[in-house]
Amino acid sequence: MRMSIAIKALGALAHETRLTIFRTLVQVGEPGLPAGQLAKELNIPNATLSFHLKELTYAELVIARQESRFIYYSANFETMNGLLGYLTENCCAGIPCSPVEVCCDEKNNS
Repeated sequence: MRMSIAIKALGALAHETRLTIFRTLVQVGEPGLPAGQLAKELNIPNATLSFHLKELTYAELVIARQESRFIYYSANFETMNGLLGYLTENCCAGIPCSPVEVCCDEKNNS
């Protein structure tokens, strides 16, 4: 990843609303959400959501696609993974880091 793309992505995520939008889209996965549903779920006015989605799209963190009369937004996992790789490149003084394990235990989530 080029530094200029990393800077755009980090700048876009450095806002509470945009970070919330991006995290929501990451949780939803590849199908994404239509703009109206995203606005409703996050309680964000449509005009405000549109502004923030434009910024996230410019930073290549969000992908928009039209289906019928709806525009669906989804996280751009390629850019997200590239940013994570860029940030952790050369970490641990060149010594391989232990992998981080994230587990979901449904029994403990009740």
